[in-house]
Amino acid sequence: MNTETQTYPSIRLFIGGEWVNSKEHLPIINPSNTNQIGKLPVVRQEQLNNAVSAAEEGFKIWSRTAPLERSRIILEASRLMRQRCEEIAQSISLELGKPIRQSRLEVIRGCEFFEWDAAEGQRLYGRVIPSAPHIRYLVVRQPIGCVASFSPWNFPMSQPARKIAGALASGCSVILKPAENTPAGSIHIARAFEDAGLPPGVLNLVFGQPADISEYLIPREEIRLVAFTGSTAVGRSLTMLASEHMTPVLMELGGHAPVIVCDDVDAQEVGVLSAIRKMRNSGQVCTSPTRFFVHERLYPDFVKSFLRQVRTMKVGDGLSEDTDIGPVAHYRRLEVLQGLVNDAIEWGGKLLAGGYRRIDKGYFFEPTVLSEVPSDSEIMQVEPFGPVAVINPVRSLEQGIELANSVPFGLAAYAFTHSAANVDQLINEVEAGNLSINTLEASVPETPFGGVKASGYGREGGDEGLLHYTIVKNVMHNIGT
Repeated sequence: MNTETQTYPSIRLFIGGEWVNSKEHLPIINPSNTNQIGKLPVVRQEQLNNAVSAAEEGFKIWSRTAPLERSRIILEASRLMRQRCEEIAQSISLELGKPIRQSRLEVIRGCEFFEWDAAEGQRLYGRVIPSAPHIRYLVVRQPIGCVASFSPWNFPMSQPARKIAGALASGCSVILKPAENTPAGSIHIARAFEDAGLPPGVLNLVFGQPADISEYLIPREEIRLVAFTGSTAVGRSLTMLASEHMTPVLMELGGHAPVIVCDDVDAQEVGVLSAIRKMRNSGQVCTSPTRFFVHERLYPDFVKSFLRQVRTMKVGDGLSEDTDIGPVAHYRRLEVLQGLVNDAIEWGGKLLAGGYRRIDKGYFFEPTVLSEVPSDSEIMQVEPFGPVAVINPVRSLEQGIELANSVPFGLAAYAFTHSAANVDQLINEVEAGNLSINTLEASVPETPFGGVKASGYGREGGDEGLLHYTIVKNVMHNIGT
């Protein structure tokens, strides 16, 4: 028997606490070798209707469940996922090609989202407003209702986890549509919650064509919030659809993260760290550091260090323990990446490493480093979402900030400096929802995560992350009548 199919789970819809199939299926492909590893059931409209009804019934139960009990079930599900970490990680590496060591870390990160939100859900406090005698003004937070969530393909477990954790910890029910090419992470999450005793209908999974599902779910009056992570173009479309029905949205959209390297740091050390982080998940990360603006004094040493590190990294099958960089998720990414690299070179950019598809079977793109690329080139304006880095010299911090802010996106930004004055200027002037200084970690479960400008609306994580899943109700109580 094929070991891939042995490891990869059977994919089913999960509706009202039942695992169900569908008549139509799409192939699930391993991008490391293009083998088919599974079949994705395409949800029918009747099944979508059942999911909405189930979520509505599930919400009635879950919203009235004590926060402490909700927390207990979420924590038990997280415990089971930690216990099943290796099985889940192998599924992720099969469907995405992600190096297995990174897949294991993703599972742990997803569990951390559940654990933080499970605890924070017990602290959705209201308040009492001072008032006249015999009058009480109360502000209470209540779960918003049924949530339609859409998660992307690049983090098959932790992205669904983030969506589900916030909703469930707040007392909401969820209909989740994961990405059609990476469904296994959400299957493992649903199994864990089923085993942990989550009431039927609180969590529902549907798969299929994204437009068909969103156009059916979002207009439904039972859907009270739309939570989406993905491209800016799709996010705008879903936001417009939701606005027609006065449905609030939570949008985590595209980025094009800059890294500003000031002249007071160790160029070699920062170069190594930057190369490792850039190539994580083959660069398929919305917060991936991509546009490096390095002070001209450090530029030569930074480039040498970055290139040296990239050349030591092994490209290969995600299930191999020694793989550092896996394939990109789909053959379409190969075409996009090649086009961006060719355009950068035509604009006068220098190709320092890579720049082409590997001839291996699978969707492998050679780790690529470009330098001195003009701002008018496409890659300086469009997120490559692949293993491609651009390193440009800058004369000053001011020029670095100006270039960092020169795109429509503002999700994550990074900087390296030991100057308090530089830090103050970066905090005040960089346009990003997440600014990381002397680290390339964009967020952790206890901090809010989200973008500005075309990178979205709202926040996930931290105290702020749960607030979007609640409504504020003001209560005025005249005790004297």
